[in-house]
Amino acid sequence: MLLDKLEAINSRFKEVAQQITDPDVISDMKRYIQLNKEYKDLEEVVEVYHEYKNVMDNIKSSKEMLANEKDEEFREMAKLELDELTERQSNLEEQVKLLLVPSDPQDGKNAIVEIRAGTGGDEAAIFAGDLFRMYLKYCEKKGWKTEIVDMNEGTSGGYKEVVLNVSGNKVYGTMKYESGVHRVQRVPQTETQGRVHTSAATVAVLPEADEFDIDLKPSDIRKDTYCSSGPGGQSVNTTYSAVRLTHIPSGLVVTCQDQKSQLKNLDKAMGVLRTRLFDMEYKKYLDEIASKRKTMVSTGDRSAKIRTYNYPQGRVTDHRISLTLYNLSAIMDGEIEEIIDALKMAENAEKMKEGVA
Repeated sequence: MLLDKLEAINSRFKEVAQQITDPDVISDMKRYIQLNKEYKDLEEVVEVYHEYKNVMDNIKSSKEMLANEKDEEFREMAKLELDELTERQSNLEEQVKLLLVPSDPQDGKNAIVEIRAGTGGDEAAIFAGDLFRMYLKYCEKKGWKTEIVDMNEGTSGGYKEVVLNVSGNKVYGTMKYESGVHRVQRVPQTETQGRVHTSAATVAVLPEADEFDIDLKPSDIRKDTYCSSGPGGQSVNTTYSAVRLTHIPSGLVVTCQDQKSQLKNLDKAMGVLRTRLFDMEYKKYLDEIASKRKTMVSTGDRSAKIRTYNYPQGRVTDHRISLTLYNLSAIMDGEIEEIIDALKMAENAEKMKEGVA
């Protein structure tokens, strides 16, 4: 029964609330952070539980009044109230079902967004730049903070590669749907014949790992410094502020040259390295989920073509859910909420139908 499930969640919520005030828990930072996250995750469900319980109690009172009241005026009032309460009960039950859909444990994290030019030469780099601008605009609308970690500019504009750190409320749970290959169909700026070309860029959205997710040993990391390139004023090519980190066991290499300070670049590079190592483990989790589900909206398969941006027709198509919108200019200006909401709904419906955790 739904009420039994909610009461069990409420009991756990009270238990967690008590634990996070325990001095022994506070002194164990890893456990304290985990419990705080659980507290926040349960809080929304508990708020709905209290409202749902209140509605159920009122329904019971209204039914008792209808059974015992003789006065027709009071009976009519009770009947109207019961109709309203029953509708509210139905709405709350739908809300609760969605809240109880098992969520990805990483959804509440910040994210690192990596955009890379794919097939299409200079035009692919220009398109990667367009996607970068689209995400910056979207993040601005959401009130999220963005920081460039690393960039490699294209010869005719845009970027061969750009890495962005995004922080805010449930960033990864929203941005993860953007992982995959994005295709563009348009007449390139570099094309003189006026023919429509197809180019591509790859987007990878990784949940940002915090220091408790990955145990990084200093002995496993080789640090190199070099001169920054690109915009940055007088310090460019004069100070060794850019940082390259190599994780020896995995062979992963991370660079950061966005800041003028070597220490700041080192801090950012360590964050990206931690995230990419965490992502290697996280991919195993995603693969396990995908093997249980035939058509998962956000499997994290970054080789899959997920969306096409067709400029001649002003059309954007998301291939995962066969959604086509004819407002390309608004979408490229950061209006991607409608697409993400539709993907979230499709994934939730899939989870509810299959009951897969």
